Amino acid sequence: MISAGRARERVRQRAGGVFFGWWIVAASAGIQVLQAGLLMQAYGAYVSVLRDEFGWSKTALSIGYSLQPVQSGLLGPVQGWMIDRWGPKRVMSVGMILFGAGFMLFSQVNSLTTFYLTFIVMAIGASLSGFMSITTTLVQWFERRRATAMSISQTGMSVGGMLVPIVALSLTTFGWRETAFASGVIVLVVGLPLAQLMRTEPEQYGLLPDGATAGEVNAVTGVADAATSDRFDFTAKEALRTRSFWLISFGHATALLVVSAVMVHLVLHLQEGMGYSLSQATSVIAVLTLLTAIGQIAGGFLGDRFEKRIIAALAMFGHSAGLLALAWGESLLWVIVFTFSHGIAWGMRGPLMQAMRADYFGRKNFGTIMGYSSMIIMVGMVSGPLVAGLMADHFGNYRYGFTILAVLAALGSIFFIFATKPAPPLAA
Repeated sequence: MISAGRARERVRQRAGGVFFGWWIVAASAGIQVLQAGLLMQAYGAYVSVLRDEFGWSKTALSIGYSLQPVQSGLLGPVQGWMIDRWGPKRVMSVGMILFGAGFMLFSQVNSLTTFYLTFIVMAIGASLSGFMSITTTLVQWFERRRATAMSISQTGMSVGGMLVPIVALSLTTFGWRETAFASGVIVLVVGLPLAQLMRTEPEQYGLLPDGATAGEVNAVTGVADAATSDRFDFTAKEALRTRSFWLISFGHATALLVVSAVMVHLVLHLQEGMGYSLSQATSVIAVLTLLTAIGQIAGGFLGDRFEKRIIAALAMFGHSAGLLALAWGESLLWVIVFTFSHGIAWGMRGPLMQAMRADYFGRKNFGTIMGYSSMIIMVGMVSGPLVAGLMADHFGNYRYGFTILAVLAALGSIFFIFATKPAPPLAA
């Protein structure tokens, strides 16, 4: 066992004069590059080649993608407890091993059943090593600059999306099996070392959130303990009793109706509905995620200065407008409108979801609280691709499915408008 003093010294040495929280942000971004570029954003490209080879329906392929959020939702409360109990480094390391192994198993599938089974392994690995573990960690290391840290971390998803054309090129040049196996190797070689940088909370290493010193905290708050200066920590049970917990969760789930549907079906819609090639369709994803990155930086900047819930509510209309443009537009102009509207909205809203939860409920039990919330978020992630896929199989196009999801996203803005900060738990 490493002593507490030695562990603190190792963290300080690795920081190299920079607050160690920013190294965690960098590692988090790198992990999200892998997850988005190799799986989440690239799934639509795999859908195209798998459909050509096996003839599976859009609905069947949507179910494959939906296994990931289902696993995340069901695993959420347990995962939150695991992170709070054992720390993110151990949980994420196990997740990376499963994620990489899942890719290797995926390269060997020859039936829909084995496809689903391998995606369950990948889904568990992606969940343990991904979004929830990352945000739970960042919440502990940042308070004043929380939205900024979240937004920088999530730019990794955007960078990953910009790599999708490379994945598509590999799919057409080397084959999907070779690409999947190579992806598993990359996850283990790159992702596993990045997971080793994750740490539970700064106080364990003699640090304070945002890199503040005790003297700076005293000057701002007049008290010595930053942990109790201006916030309250809800227990999971207390958070579940608040209106805000449910409103943020439902709003987040509604937004993900659109996000998940686009991830799964955008490439097929552009190919079948608008005559794009695979490389052209994945280039749209690259542009979309570049705009998402711009939105993430803007969302982090604005979220640390203005009302996060209002920004999130406005972003919901961006999701809705973008999907309507994609559903009914028949020219490149409308594809451009979609990429700008959906990309900026996704980027601005994304980092604010976790920052709002941490602002409202505190740091101490964030993992467990987020775990319960993930069970609700799962509904949006699962439903979006399934609604779009079922209606596309029935009507022969995505127009009506995308329209329904766009309307639901616009209505979802109501959840954020009313998601005001709850009273402290002792006064609730």
